[in-house]
Order: sequence, then structure tokens, then C-alpha cells
Amino acid sequence: MSKWNLFRHQTTPMVAAQTTGASALTVTPAPVALVSTDNSTEPVNKNDAFDEIKNKFLNEIDKIPLPSWAIIAIAVVAALLILTCCFCIIKKCCCKKKKNKKGKKGKGDMGMKNLKGGEKQQDEDDEEDDVEPGLTGDEKEEEVKEKEKLGKLQYSIDYDFQENKLAVGILQAADLLSMDSGGTSDPYVKVFVLPDKKKKYDTKVHKKTLNPVFNESFTFKIPFQEMGGKTLVMSVYDFDRFSKHDVIGEIKIPMNTLDLAKAIEEWRDLDSADQEEPEKLGDICISLRYVPTAGKLTICILEAKNLKKMDVGGLSDPYVKINLLQNGKRLKKKKTTVKKNTLNPYYNESFSFEIPLEQMQKIQAVITVLDYDKIGKNDAIGKIWVGSKSTGAGLKHWSDMLANPRRPIAQWHPLQPEEEVDGALAALNAKK
Repeated sequence: MSKWNLFRHQTTPMVAAQTTGASALTVTPAPVALVSTDNSTEPVNKNDAFDEIKNKFLNEIDKIPLPSWAIIAIAVVAALLILTCCFCIIKKCCCKKKKNKKGKKGKGDMGMKNLKGGEKQQDEDDEEDDVEPGLTGDEKEEEVKEKEKLGKLQYSIDYDFQENKLAVGILQAADLLSMDSGGTSDPYVKVFVLPDKKKKYDTKVHKKTLNPVFNESFTFKIPFQEMGGKTLVMSVYDFDRFSKHDVIGEIKIPMNTLDLAKAIEEWRDLDSADQEEPEKLGDICISLRYVPTAGKLTICILEAKNLKKMDVGGLSDPYVKINLLQNGKRLKKKKTTVKKNTLNPYYNESFSFEIPLEQMQKIQAVITVLDYDKIGKNDAIGKIWVGSKSTGAGLKHWSDMLANPRRPIAQWHPLQPEEEVDGALAALNAKK
């Protein structure tokens, strides 16, 4: 407070000097001293106020029943929380600004034209839009090239009105897309009629060529009045012995677009095939039992459910065939009775095979569900495969049977496409 009193005493004579009307030499320092005292008293007042607040704050902290380190920790955590909140708010604001900028740029004419060559890019986009509202010229050319790269197929179509038969000829293909590493393919053609897909025909496989000559013909018996709702499909595949066959391209022809009064023979470019979802073929429940002392394997076909519809009426006439294989060769075969007009047949039929224990590791059991047809060929609905060399559910079921001798082990299996199971078995035999 001594400093404060000192400054107060200095101000009194300076004010008096102004009131007495002193000479210029004595008066001129007065305003300088006055300004200096005013500037110096303000920090003094502020410092006193700050010290007073500081003392009150420290006194309040001293009253808190916590050690000093705990108070410091709480203060640090609070500061971190505040900083985190501020960071999140700033980040959110920045993101909103970026989105708004992108939206404005996408809208075109005004937007962000003048930044980073945006105006030039916008002009190019406008020119392309003026040419064509859909694909650009380059994209259109690329699409055409891709279609050309798939290859083309020559076929013939002829309908016999007296016999109600549709004859489809697969003549040849040219410039097919190479699917193998050597720059070639192993093409064959699959022919069927939608929507039923009951009858499917495959041409012979032609090895290592992009220009195969087939000259094969297939016949479908379809009444003329039903032809308008049918679609002919010719799919070109690349045969692969050890995995799923790859589709190269396909041709779909709605029959209501053709003039069946005259025979048709033409070339057509292949279109890219639609990626179809795996078709659900149904499930089968079987039981396996092995008695080591007697060397007896028993396979019981219990039931099947949700089988694929194979007949025109939306049902099937399913039966099951069992093939016992050893090193790729068929040892024995058995089959169940046919269950008429059902997609959920119940069999409960058992079949026994004499297999010595030392040969069990070489045995594979292939179980096929087929649709019985009085007139034509019996079509396979799906297959499963169990054995020591199988995979997935098939291997697990076989292992459970061997781990529990004399006990029947039942399990459901999803049916798989015939070509997939045959391909897996062919790959297994090739390794040997």
C-alpha cells in the first residue's frame, strides 16, 4: 500500500500546478506525470484484484478434504475433457463444410468451378453430356469391345409342327475369350429352355481352342401353344477338370420373337452371362454305421426335403442311388424305391456293404437324388459325397461314424450340383 500512497501524493501537486497557472516550463511536465500515474495505477489495481481472487480461490481449495495431488489430477482430466469436446466440435464443423463443398461441386454451373481446374472439368462434362446423356464415347467403345471379346456362336433353330419338336443345332463358335493361362479355353455349350430347365444338353468339350466346331443337334418336345412363353438359352462354358466350370458368355432368345415357320441359321455375339445365385436343390438325411469286427458298412437313406421341382406339375418323382467307389472305380451300387409326386420323400431304406477295416480309408460313397422319368433319361437333382477324402459335412459325418463303431450316426446334407461333385471326385483321382 506504500506504493499506492506514493502515487496519490504525486498527483496532488500536479493538479495544483494546473490550477495555479504556472509558467510553461513548470506546467509542461504536469500532463506527462498525470498520464504516467494513470497508466501505472491501473496495473496496480488489477494486480491487487487478481491477488485477492487468487487468495480466495486458494482458501476455498484448502477447505476441500482432498490431497493436493488429487485436486491436480481432477483438474487435468477436466481440461482433457474440454479439449476433446472442442476437437470433436471443430471436426464436425469441418466435415459439414466439406460435404457442402462436394454437393455444390456436383450441382455444376456455379459451385467449385474455379478451384483446381474445376471449371475445365465441368466444361468437359458439359460437352460429353451434349454428345449423349448416357455413356460417354470412350465407355461405349469399351463396352462394345468387351462384347466382341467374348466371341460369337453359330446355331440353327427348326420347329417341327407335326411332331411338336424344337431342334436346336450348335454348329460352331469363333473368337472365344481365353479362360486358361495358356491363352486358350476348353469350350463346350450348354443348351436348355426356360423357365422349366428340366432338359439340359451339353455338347462335347473341345480342348485348347478358341474356335471350336461342334455340329451337334438337340431336340426339345414342346407343344406349339407353349412356345410363346419359352426362352432358349445357349451358354458357352470353359471346362475345368478340377473346379467349377467358368461361363464365357451366353445367348438368350425369347421364342415369341422368332418366326418358327422357317428354319433359322445365324451367327450371334455372346452376351455376358448373368451371375446366378446358387440354386437350392434340397437336403437329404442319411445314417452311417460301421461294424469293424464284421467289416460291415450300412447306409440308411432316411428322407429328403425341399427338393427341386423337376416335373411340369411342380413336383418330382425322386429316388436315391448309392455308388460305392474305391480309387475312382465303382465297387457296388444300390437304389431306393421311387416316391411319386413329392418334394419331401420319406424312405427309411437301409443298404449294407461288406468292407474290411483296412479298406475303409479308400472308400467313397456317392449318393445321388434323381427324378424318375418313364420316357426320357432320369435327371439328377443333386448329389452328396461322404468318405475319408471328402470335405466339410461329408468328411465330418464319415469321421463321426468311424469314431463311434456299431452306432448309427444320422446327419442332414445339402445337395450339391452333379457337376461339382463329379469334378471334385475327378480331381481326387487325378492326384493319385
